[in-house]
Amino acid sequence: MTRTDGYLLDNGQSEAAERFDAFATLFDPTTFRHLEALGVGPGWRCWEVGAGGTSVASWLAKRVGPTGRVLATDIDTSRVAPAGRPPVEVRVHDVGAEEPPGEGFDLVHARLVLVHVPDRDRALRSMIKALRPGGRLLVEDADPALQPLLCPDEHGPEQALANRLRHGFRQLLSGRGADLSYGRRLPRLLREAGLRRVEADAYFPVTSAACAALESATVRQVRDQLVAAQVATHDDIDRHLANVASGGMDLATAPMISAWGRKG
Repeated sequence: MTRTDGYLLDNGQSEAAERFDAFATLFDPTTFRHLEALGVGPGWRCWEVGAGGTSVASWLAKRVGPTGRVLATDIDTSRVAPAGRPPVEVRVHDVGAEEPPGEGFDLVHARLVLVHVPDRDRALRSMIKALRPGGRLLVEDADPALQPLLCPDEHGPEQALANRLRHGFRQLLSGRGADLSYGRRLPRLLREAGLRRVEADAYFPVTSAACAALESATVRQVRDQLVAAQVATHDDIDRHLANVASGGMDLATAPMISAWGRKG
């Protein structure tokens, strides 16, 4: 994440840990599959950008072993700090405003980060600059505009309320500078930046316990902003949270698009 007064989902809030756990459950299998295919192995030097939680940094540490290095950065490292023992180094860094924290990396990876960074073009250039010739870049980001509904199957008042709150949440994100159609542009942006062998795919969870956990934590984290923006009342939000907890709705997340390529 980049440091701005407008960032909506502060890592320091208690709900952030629940969100990171849900992200790990939902997206780690996809991320790890791509990292394996890119060949991450012993001795690699890796930069995990906007690490958030510990799951990806810890997985990379096991792959690179004692001869490798994993640099995990974020503007708020409180949630990733437990991973901070060799070969993992944890460092405060703003990818959208600072120079890269080193060069010669074999891998640079960011997941669900750049969509929130106001100067995401600079951030992407910084990540590519940090790669060695032949190094791999993997960027995974959401594209909420591709699928804007929390409940794609809107068949009752519970789903209609859920979709209204999701629409309001995305308006809040847009108002804070998030680019809700960023994910689809990743393949083109990587090619235009000179990367070779660019490919991409997408993962779209439609319903799971982790989707419900993510929705509950997110709505609780931003409920005051939703009410202040007159998207919903506190009673509306309490009703929605009860609907989510009942387990009777199919809740989706935005598609996550993964794009990768090699430098030089």
